[in-house]
Amino acid sequence: MASKQGTRVTVIVLGDLGRSPRMRYHALALADSGVQVDLIGYAGSALPRALCGHPRIRCHLMAPMPLRFLNRFKNALFPAVSLVKIVVQAARLLWLLLFVVGKPDAVLVQNPPAVPTLMVALLSARLRSARLIIDWHNFGYTMLALKLGSSSLIVRWMRRHERALGRRADAHLCVSRAMQLELENHWGFSKATLLYDRPAAGFMSAEPDERRALLHRLTSVSALVPTQYRLDAPARPAILVSATSWTQDEDFDLLLDALARCDRALRPFDGAYGSGQAVRERKRLPFPRLLMLITGDGPLRESYEARIRGMSLNRIHVQTLWLSPEDYPLLLRAADLGVCLHRSSSGLDLPMKVADMLGSGLPVCALDYGPCLGEQLRHGENGLLFSDSGGLAEQILDLFNGFPDESPLLDRLRCNILGSTRRRWSEEWRDAAFSTIIG
Repeated sequence: MASKQGTRVTVIVLGDLGRSPRMRYHALALADSGVQVDLIGYAGSALPRALCGHPRIRCHLMAPMPLRFLNRFKNALFPAVSLVKIVVQAARLLWLLLFVVGKPDAVLVQNPPAVPTLMVALLSARLRSARLIIDWHNFGYTMLALKLGSSSLIVRWMRRHERALGRRADAHLCVSRAMQLELENHWGFSKATLLYDRPAAGFMSAEPDERRALLHRLTSVSALVPTQYRLDAPARPAILVSATSWTQDEDFDLLLDALARCDRALRPFDGAYGSGQAVRERKRLPFPRLLMLITGDGPLRESYEARIRGMSLNRIHVQTLWLSPEDYPLLLRAADLGVCLHRSSSGLDLPMKVADMLGSGLPVCALDYGPCLGEQLRHGENGLLFSDSGGLAEQILDLFNGFPDESPLLDRLRCNILGSTRRRWSEEWRDAAFSTIIG
């Protein structure tokens, strides 16, 4: 890949930069190729050291929106509160793009959010004679429909707005083939470049002994494991991990119900679960305690933490936590199963968390939201798909029956993942995105 010394690209994500891995990966890949990068986003979560210390990356961190007191009125005054936020966001972003960052050759912007990001990015790109590239992670109007309903006038306006501005961009990236076809066939875009999410270099597999060592290392930096859970015991607990932004497009009601079902089935090991037939027919093997770790931060976290505290679980411990960008890959390498609760608002996006889990050699149980997920996860090969809490509970019971000495389904999934060839972000980005962004 040729070096692009002297080229300058502005990368924009109108969200917490620390929780926007794909855009951070873009910035690092561009900088490593010799491009000067201005990275714009909101301050909040910690940024990786590799990003902050890179000589060709300058981070422009905006303070979080100073309008938190308005959130108490957001349901009653949603249009008014949203309008105030949009005006403030647009003014701050436009000031940065026109008067703070250097003149770019290209502007790369994440969508969603579409408002006001696309309008401001398009205006600044045209005023500064730069190319505009949109990286489509999902659609803003489908995210808004989760709150307002698909028949809302605001949602219908958002779709037209998103499409009209998108058609004025110079190039497009997207996260799935299904989204690529949607943009080209129904949105009128001439060509959208498919750039799959791939795990970064830090997400790699680990042997069992190494996994236990990693968990012990993590306990030194966070209250990761309850004191009654001995990770070095022969019958150690099974570690399940779910990463989340605690937003409406992730179904944690389903997860909590599934864990409650599992716990009821395990109190007397032959107790009832659904009809009870599956548990009664299951081979009588020791069943481990389960440690469910939910990592991430977001608007719904506090409400779900209150619900978790109110659950009366016997053999399952649920814990929420936030890890640094350097520690999160270690947790995935140390875990036994990943759980993805992403319920796509469009049915066309793919969750990066699954790519990270598979890159770490971690089997995944994922909520099946449509055929698009098959581009990333194949049922029975590198993970399992479920459609409701009963299905997830049954999968957990099957996977960990006899763990850790005799868990054939879990072992087979992990072996399939380790035996497959998985591309890394740097390879995927070099082949798919470099020429699209640089032009």
